[in-house]
Amino acid sequence: MRRRKSGLYRRLAWIFWLTAIAGTGFVWYLADRSVPDRISIIENQQEEFAFPLLWKTTLSSGSTEVALGNESNIPADEITISSSEPFSIFAGEKGSYQVDLKLLGLIKFKDIQVDVVDTQYAVPCGTPIGIYLKSNGIMVIGTGRVTGEDGVETEPAYGRLKSGDYIEAFNGAPLSTKEELIQKVENWEGGQASLTIRREGETMEVALDPVKGSDGQYKLGAWVRDDTQGIGTITYVDPNGNFGALGHGISDSDTGELVEIENGALYTAKIMGVEKGEAGKPGLLSGVIYYGPQSCMGEISSNTEDGIFGKVNQQFKKELSGEPVEIARRQEVKPGPAVIRTTVSGETKDYSVEIQKVDYSATKKNKTMVLKVTDPELLAFTGGIVQGLSGTPILQDGKLVGAVTHVFVQDPTRGYGILAEDMLKYEE
Repeated sequence: MRRRKSGLYRRLAWIFWLTAIAGTGFVWYLADRSVPDRISIIENQQEEFAFPLLWKTTLSSGSTEVALGNESNIPADEITISSSEPFSIFAGEKGSYQVDLKLLGLIKFKDIQVDVVDTQYAVPCGTPIGIYLKSNGIMVIGTGRVTGEDGVETEPAYGRLKSGDYIEAFNGAPLSTKEELIQKVENWEGGQASLTIRREGETMEVALDPVKGSDGQYKLGAWVRDDTQGIGTITYVDPNGNFGALGHGISDSDTGELVEIENGALYTAKIMGVEKGEAGKPGLLSGVIYYGPQSCMGEISSNTEDGIFGKVNQQFKKELSGEPVEIARRQEVKPGPAVIRTTVSGETKDYSVEIQKVDYSATKKNKTMVLKVTDPELLAFTGGIVQGLSGTPILQDGKLVGAVTHVFVQDPTRGYGILAEDMLKYEE
């Protein structure tokens, strides 16, 4: 009987401690997500903050340019606060600094990057744009079999090339287009060939034997692509003509990899129709892109996880309407009412949305916000967020706070957004 009771007590003790550890870990996780990894403060200004922590916390500044203050309002390099007690940060000269957080003054919790900046402005756009990207090298999207002139099937590129590789040269001769590669291979006279490829940022040489096909031409047995195009939305244009669009990067449709680009261009686009979104089936904007010198609207210089960036030209500036607005700093973006600006209906209009969540510590910056479309007119027209609206600017309290990036497949009225500050960092 005693043994049974002893065993029961041990099991209960284990359950208690496991529950306590899990509970502590969950609370720690929630606290970590609610405290931003990075904040921005205007140069020579003071701003007030409050972090929803359950424990007494010590904050310390590692620079004289960032001074801390609490109820005493006396600037210091270290202060102690309890729970959600407000405190202030004064920022001096522009730059990036660090504030350290310690729980109970002992346990290292988090480092916060403090960016001291100027007030930034940009014109929110929301206009559809045609996007053309030229890849930096010829992208391999897969390998396949080749039927030789003897009728035997082989796969010469298997195990040598893989999806996401970029072919830069054939037998030492630089390549810039897939047509150049095809010509080099078709004119091959047999034997082993050498390809210069870039794989995950590393350049290497790969040897393989092109196969003479049943049509008499040599083939590598690889599917390749050297460009990509589509329709997206311009988020903003700043006073210097720099633009940001999409709020997420452009990935290859076959490999899923972010396209490494050599250059790119913006072109005039026109929306021709809308396929409404519904649960389990994202909607889609369909349209046409007008290519040609007169339709070029700017140059794309980078394709990143947080959007595409570059400069618009004079033609785009002539058609640009609207006044510059202030860019909201990350800590200013709050759950609550907001609007998105889009020309999906043929005219530029603001539609009501609700920012439901702001995760300052999100792993993917293009999924920092969760928003829900609440405007009856937009819901009736598109069903919510559809493919092609990526990059649509989000405004709150008259400031540009971010851009729409993704739709929830099972609920097209909801989607993700990126903070404007995280897009503007590429303009630095």
